[in-house]
Amino acid sequence: MQTVLAASTRLDLSLTQKLFVVALCALTAFVSHLALAVFNDGVRPFILDFIQGRAKRSGTTAVSFGLSAGFIFGLGAPMALTSGVLNPWLLFLPTDILGILSPRKWIAPLLGGAWGAVVVFGLGAANDLAHDLPVDFLTALQQMSTPILFLFTLFPVLAITRQFGRLRGALAAVLELALVVMTMKLWPKVFAGSLAMAAGVLLLIGFAVRKDLLRRKQERAQEQQSQGLGQEQEQKQEGVVDDPMVSLFSGSALRLRRHLPLFMALGAGVCVLAQMHIFGGGEATSFLIAQGQYSEAAQVDFYRVFGFVPLIATTALASGAYGIAGFTLVYPLGYLLPHPFLAAAAGAVVLAVEVLALSSLGRALGTLPSVRDSSEHLRAAITETLGLAILFGSLLAAHVMGGGLAILVVGGLCLLNEAMGRPVVRMAAAPAAVVAGGVLLNFLHWLGLFTPLTS
Repeated sequence: MQTVLAASTRLDLSLTQKLFVVALCALTAFVSHLALAVFNDGVRPFILDFIQGRAKRSGTTAVSFGLSAGFIFGLGAPMALTSGVLNPWLLFLPTDILGILSPRKWIAPLLGGAWGAVVVFGLGAANDLAHDLPVDFLTALQQMSTPILFLFTLFPVLAITRQFGRLRGALAAVLELALVVMTMKLWPKVFAGSLAMAAGVLLLIGFAVRKDLLRRKQERAQEQQSQGLGQEQEQKQEGVVDDPMVSLFSGSALRLRRHLPLFMALGAGVCVLAQMHIFGGGEATSFLIAQGQYSEAAQVDFYRVFGFVPLIATTALASGAYGIAGFTLVYPLGYLLPHPFLAAAAGAVVLAVEVLALSSLGRALGTLPSVRDSSEHLRAAITETLGLAILFGSLLAAHVMGGGLAILVVGGLCLLNEAMGRPVVRMAAAPAAVVAGGVLLNFLHWLGLFTPLTS
């Protein structure tokens, strides 16, 4: 059985890399302060009220903190400590908050840069301290890697089943399983889920495009039967009114274009960060980057793009605020490029094209409702598969860390979180529970009430 674990959990960054992270965090905080871009998709819809003066800076900051804190401390920090690779939840969610919080433009980059310094200079010390504890919960947390990587492979199957039914979902599942087995047998050094995810995503897109083409063909046939130009125009007008994707916010698109140089700087910075191979754009990607499997990491993050393009495009056009990493195409591009200067140029071009194409993309999505639905199903499937994988992996970590007692503590904290209405978001609750459980077990050990399991 193929097992994938992080090769190292140390955050070994050069001085140049550390200073670059500090500078990028300063830039993202500055852009957030201007309400031009935020990383958290849930915060973006609230930005419009802030831009138009209907919401105060303090209130918007509270919303951003409430929607981001769980991911920062429950997912971002544990994932970075476990994999030894930085991630967007740890870097960009805090700069969202700090940028919006800042009362002055010049203060925002100072706060963002300070957070970057805390991460790159402080996280390594925290890592070393945790590994020196009698109960090493960070090493135990590496147990999450295998469930995350392999269960994540199934997200296209879930999306196909939800959107196109059980039969096509079963077909996708059989195909993915066959491809995983074939990859493990023929190419053992390649991440086994790569081909399977590619096939699943292509199937989903194919089914969606075919459905939209058939629908448009039927509509054209109905229009020809009606033999009335007036009725045809009336139907088109109704489509424009009824479909929110067609009537877009041109003012928001224009606002983003006016700040194109800033977005190009963002694209360059994020792409270079990915090119350094000290950063992973997702849960699965972090472990693949830690293993040096950069092409596989690029594949995984490229497939995720299909689930987020419609969401990011529509919220950007509605709110006037874009994503810090755009459609996240700069992630896989950065992983694959051989030189940071190439990454900087490519990232700048990609984000510029994205911003300039927002309105056209929004109109195109308005004519492809099934493709839009597919993206929603993909996002839901990604959340479900990762949620299960992280929970399962966290319980495995608990077992390695402290046997039945640790499972009781970690599982109990997860259940308590559910009973209390999820004050910590579900995906972040399990890793946070492992960290809290590890601290508790170390405390019990110092009291002489618990003996760490021998490896």
